Amino acid sequence: MSLIFDWVKVPVQTGAHEEILDITSQVQEAVQTMGLWGGVVLLFCPHTTAALTVNEAADPDVRADVGAALAKLVPDVPFRHAEGNSPAHVRAAFLGPSLVLSVEEGKLVLGTWQGVYFCEFDGPRRRQVWIYALALTARE
Repeated sequence: MSLIFDWVKVPVQTGAHEEILDITSQVQEAVQTMGLWGGVVLLFCPHTTAALTVNEAADPDVRADVGAALAKLVPDVPFRHAEGNSPAHVRAAFLGPSLVLSVEEGKLVLGTWQGVYFCEFDGPRRRQVWIYALALTARE
């Protein structure tokens, strides 16, 4: 048994002002690249107008529904912040900048319908997700 710590930065290119992108395959690829066999990954979004979440990946309507619900919760009304992107900051704050996911036998542990999502609220932009591997075991 060995303790490993590794990290990678995964680029994310968004194509719309608001968009929820399935990044499950990129996260899984990062897990494989780091050689993580068992443990957890910490995903961190270093952007104040974007966030991460886990939700249903089988039906793309769920992504649209989540985006529409967040827009209703935080409408684009006048805010004090001068840049004009305050709704993006608030929506990102609701979801949060990080996730911790389990890894078993080199694979992300997700429910049958779950996927990992990058949520863009102020795009389109070039973004990153930082992925940190923390493990007690690594594939030898």
